[in-house]
Amino acid sequence: MAYRKYDTCFFERYAMLSLKTILGHKFDDLVNYDRPDLQSSDGKRLGIEVTRAMDGGKKSAQKMLKDMAGITPQSDAEKAELQEIISNGYAYGLQEGKYIGGVEFNYWQTAKPLREIIQNKVGKVSSGFYGSFEEFGLYIFCKDTLSEENVASATRYIMSLQKDLDVKYDRMYLCGPKSLHACNLADDLSFEYRISSFAIDQPTRKRFFLESLDLKGE
Repeated sequence: MAYRKYDTCFFERYAMLSLKTILGHKFDDLVNYDRPDLQSSDGKRLGIEVTRAMDGGKKSAQKMLKDMAGITPQSDAEKAELQEIISNGYAYGLQEGKYIGGVEFNYWQTAKPLREIIQNKVGKVSSGFYGSFEEFGLYIFCKDTLSEENVASATRYIMSLQKDLDVKYDRMYLCGPKSLHACNLADDLSFEYRISSFAIDQPTRKRFFLESLDLKGE
């Protein structure tokens, strides 16, 4: 039987880095484990499941992989980033989210549309699949650019699914190619205050990319 080596997944490391860097000390003690993927070091306070969503699923991933063959970089910086993609097999955080790496393809090819992913993960957390934590979070990587309307719609949707559940997500994090949206699902707030959006500039995305590549065990 093959056992998973923890702290090896590019995307789970990227999620940890983005949470710590953008949202602060609450996430300083996150460790990578499983069910859910990220947990506070005490195994009690905070559990965050990490997943991905993409309209079109495998077909879209295949198209992006094919697109790489036709890339014509215009500058030295673009050439360097393209070489990073080719060498390491990951592209998330580079090239404005336009491309996908060869290794990364395996991650995206099973991605489902955002609403379907949310429905699936809500069902799992409410069933006790992810154990017992004081607070649950759902972190979703989105290959497609997220508009304010997209984020608001997803937030309303997950709240509607959870309204009568005993175990539910307290926060949802939607990470797009150039932004992170933190959605408060738990507190008694007016909807206009539930979503905090943060732009991730190119140097920061590049740093997240490079630090996430330090994959132990791969």
